[in-house]
Amino acid sequence: MQSRRELLRSLATAATATLALPEPRARAGTEAATIIHPAAKADAIIVLWMAGGMAAPDTFDPKKYKPFEPGLAVADVISTFPAIPTAIDGVHICDGLPEIASVLDRATLIRSHVQPDLGSILHSRHQYHWHTGYVPPQTVACPHLGAWMSRVLGPRNPVMPAFVNIGQRLEGIGENEEIKAFITAGFFGSEFGPMNLPFPEQAALAVRPPSGMDARRFASRYEHFKKLAKAAPHAEFTSDYHQESMLRSLDNAHRLLGAKEREAFDITLEPKDVRERYDTGRFGRGCLLARRLVENGARYVEVTTEYIPFVHWDTHDRGHETVDKLHKEIDRPIATLIRDLETRGLLDRTLVVIASEFSRDMITEGQPGSKASDQASSPKDFLQLPNHYGQHRHFTGGSTVVLFGGGMKKGFVYGKTADERPCMAVENPVTITDLHATLFTAMGVSPKTVYEIEGRPFYATEDGKGKSVEAVFA
Repeated sequence: MQSRRELLRSLATAATATLALPEPRARAGTEAATIIHPAAKADAIIVLWMAGGMAAPDTFDPKKYKPFEPGLAVADVISTFPAIPTAIDGVHICDGLPEIASVLDRATLIRSHVQPDLGSILHSRHQYHWHTGYVPPQTVACPHLGAWMSRVLGPRNPVMPAFVNIGQRLEGIGENEEIKAFITAGFFGSEFGPMNLPFPEQAALAVRPPSGMDARRFASRYEHFKKLAKAAPHAEFTSDYHQESMLRSLDNAHRLLGAKEREAFDITLEPKDVRERYDTGRFGRGCLLARRLVENGARYVEVTTEYIPFVHWDTHDRGHETVDKLHKEIDRPIATLIRDLETRGLLDRTLVVIASEFSRDMITEGQPGSKASDQASSPKDFLQLPNHYGQHRHFTGGSTVVLFGGGMKKGFVYGKTADERPCMAVENPVTITDLHATLFTAMGVSPKTVYEIEGRPFYATEDGKGKSVEAVFA
């Protein structure tokens, strides 16, 4: 079992070594010649990341429910919210998500997403795995899913960043270094990495020169900064390719500062009533920003509820109370995003994904047979206090992914978890590898896409073995 400190050390070593690697190249030869990219069903993808472990039984896969009362037997309850009907006949989700329920007829629900145990249920390990497709540690820094889209497909608009990450602070919070390890372009180089916008309401400031600085002075400072970047102490430890990639990323950022598309980053330009529909908090404002960026040519946008240990979806304590608040935070903005994309004629070519690193349960840690240590203190037999009522333990045996637009079937449910605990996927399990293959296929990228790093193959899905779930495509 690898500790958080050991994981961080191994990831830092891989990242440092990666900077010295030469340019990754699409693999030549017989293998590359057989790779045929599928016809794209989507031009852009928005991932709505429920960071911290979104419990499927309290969101999109309701099970048996009983309200809290002192002495409630844990065995008698799985979901802590009752089920409500949706726009799909016969399909229910949890109370607290009525707006999403009303637009679910535009979606496919994969109710059988599974994750490996990994021997230690660390959020950083599982988030790294979900976002890169590879289990850490690796000998090179693996590219984020968004970096693959950026590298293989390129920008939809040459002025707009292809990959934007909204809502996650990378400084000043717990596990920020581990999070940095996967929010990166890895060996692809800086130009394919994310533009990080932790506070969507401040995004407009990121595409403006500093206050009080005229254009001439800013241009002069920019030129001096590029010279310093070339002469920086770390330059001798980086390859020419990675230095040039960093400079190209600077050029791309500078070009955006003078382009009309920078207005896309200013959510205050939206009518007041539109802003109010989205504004349930930072996540809701991030959904509005994501819509504006995709409208203006962004390729991959991720909006997160933000991962902070023991906060938001990391519901080790007061689980029911916390999820009740999260329902209110995500329900209206997600539904509004779907309706807005549809109204603007963008939903058919925009794939919207709701996902998390794993699910949760009241009793089971990991999945049956797991040797992972229990990280919750809540009782497993009878509940005496309201803060015990909720999903406190990590569960990797079955979760839900929701897919809107982007060539997916409408009003469709794929896969199933058991009705009784443990709620394992019992029909059509979908691994991270195959889920990634499905997303890549929708975007027109072969899951077998391969690049050479120091003569070694590195694939878009692990070992090129990902197979898209064809049943979910319209």
